[in-house]
Amino acid sequence: MSGAVHFPSSAAIPSRRTVLSAQGIPGDAAVPLRVAELVDEAFEIYADLVDPAGIRADVSIADFAVIYRGEGRNAPRTPLEAIFPDARRLTLFAVTVGEAVCGEILRRFSDGDPALGYALDTIASAGAEGLAGAMARDHQECLARSGTMASGMRVLPYSPGYCGWHVSGQGKLFEVLRPEEIGISLNESCLMQPLKSVSGVLVAADREVHQFDIDFDFCADCADQGCRERIQSVLDDTIGGQ
Repeated sequence: MSGAVHFPSSAAIPSRRTVLSAQGIPGDAAVPLRVAELVDEAFEIYADLVDPAGIRADVSIADFAVIYRGEGRNAPRTPLEAIFPDARRLTLFAVTVGEAVCGEILRRFSDGDPALGYALDTIASAGAEGLAGAMARDHQECLARSGTMASGMRVLPYSPGYCGWHVSGQGKLFEVLRPEEIGISLNESCLMQPLKSVSGVLVAADREVHQFDIDFDFCADCADQGCRERIQSVLDDTIGGQ
């Protein structure tokens, strides 16, 4: 199951609550008027510019082991190294909200409008993460329609830069996936262009395979331990992005 995946703009538009939370405003807090106005304006700009795109490519467990090893800079022990050998199916992926949004963010900062630039940046980051979740949902639905999705299996995305998978792992991933087809490239610092893009692997596996304890060395440095929400999404029969 490989090739480009087309998404409607709505798939890359995050909820207002998600964006406000990313800005440090919890769900039960009052939103300052100026912040609300900036977020509303940024959402309007984003909706006009977002151009979501995705690509995926199936990969064998043996081939992914080489990709995951990358440059040998992963943490000594990681969740994914224990997860992927038990997968029923592995699929590389990359998604992006498009270059126009990223260019507008830079323009706002360079033109002396950092507050709006920050609001737009927050929306684009959340949009890219949401798009990774949309890719996982679409992939799970495609597997179900093809009859290759057994009962109890769930698809979750895992990305370089998280949970001990070193960001340099994107090099090997890009060599196989070749997301240049949808306009995503990788620079020497392993940063993707457009910047608001997400790459990784879609792991189709039994629910319990995705569950792990947060007892890894890097867990102490994790700001939000978002993996807990991801694992809960499996138990709740939904799909979360990373």
